[in-house]
Amino acid sequence: TLPETSLPNYATNLKDKSSLVSSLYKVIQEPQSELLEPVCHQLFEFYRSGEEQLLRFTLQFLPELIWCYLAVSASRNVHSSGCIEALLLGVYNLEIVDKQGHSKVLSFTIPSLSKPSVYHEPSSIGSMALTESALSQHGLSKVVYSGPHPQREMLTAQNRFEVLTFLLLCYNAALTYMPSVSLQSLCQISSRICVCGYPRQHVRKYKGISSRIPVSSGFMVQMLTGIYFAL
Repeated sequence: TLPETSLPNYATNLKDKSSLVSSLYKVIQEPQSELLEPVCHQLFEFYRSGEEQLLRFTLQFLPELIWCYLAVSASRNVHSSGCIEALLLGVYNLEIVDKQGHSKVLSFTIPSLSKPSVYHEPSSIGSMALTESALSQHGLSKVVYSGPHPQREMLTAQNRFEVLTFLLLCYNAALTYMPSVSLQSLCQISSRICVCGYPRQHVRKYKGISSRIPVSSGFMVQMLTGIYFAL
């Protein structure tokens, strides 16, 4: 109901309401809560509003939403995660297209080892550096592309991690804007994924899901990228 001119001020005030954020985490963590569906609907409305700060407000809950979806999927009680699945799919379908509705293609340039960085000196690598140097003189820098990604109407066993991996990529792209509570949530869900169903679950005294949650290698790479920054 707010006029568009009031959105930036509303968004600024919203992100400072720590008690609201903690309450929203409690709602998301309770799949049977009657508040979950309206909360997911409102978070999606924030995301598609076009207001940067409202988008980031929704994005901060992404690790927790992903964990809740994976936990419910592992328990095979998929009906209780319908609104979470709808929110994740909504964010995914918004992110795979640009403002004109065209499919996005993301490109990443792989750094050349022939050029020094904060991590290495080319001379210390030896023969590999010579090969890289020869390639760089010919202007051959390696570019990797991601996309275009297909739109999805539902999450299945086949496309689940394609969608979740892309969502984590979007989250990682905004890591510097994420509050500490969101980064803590990312570390916690990653820890749970690593212990669920393994003997060390008893050592960690985690009493949640007791079955293993398999994840794809791409999802794990994005998870580790986020954890590395968070730590």
